[in-house]
Amino acid sequence: MNRELLNFVDFKGTKIEIIKGDLTEEDTEAIVNAANSYLKHGGGVAGAIVRKGGYTIQEESDKIGHVPVGKAAITGGGKLKAKYVIHAVGPRWGEGEEDKKLESAIFNVLSLAAEKGIKSLSLPAISTGIFGFPKERGVEIILNTIKDFIENNPDKIELIRCVSIDKTTADIFNKKIKKIFKK
Repeated sequence: MNRELLNFVDFKGTKIEIIKGDLTEEDTEAIVNAANSYLKHGGGVAGAIVRKGGYTIQEESDKIGHVPVGKAAITGGGKLKAKYVIHAVGPRWGEGEEDKKLESAIFNVLSLAAEKGIKSLSLPAISTGIFGFPKERGVEIILNTIKDFIENNPDKIELIRCVSIDKTTADIFNKKIKKIFKK
């Protein structure tokens, strides 16, 4: 699959890139998995990560066990280019307080990365796939949460890539980044 840089901004020492491509191919220190609370990585982004990175990712996830919605956990990256996988549990559309839970999941991903000294990470549009969160709304929450985190934690993370395999989501990220990170 072709990887395409659609846009980027430099914001307070952090570069934010919008990528149309395969998350499992990213060479950042960590990639973010759109996980379920039981960290069972069968389908979607999670399944692709385990298929490419190896079953060791699932084994480490099994040791962690349950992660509440809005929280995140970290495992090794197995055979992926990324050294780590941060598993973010976003909300399913319709469960209530979805916006707050998605914001919490993204904030916890960034906090965990900063705490572990991870300087670069790639993340998908958490919850906007099989969990049914409306794409436009989800992308806006993700980017606003990234912006708020950087404003309050400058110089913690050097590079954040928003990676989408599908053109529709990548285009939404591209449109929203211009609005949220006005120059």
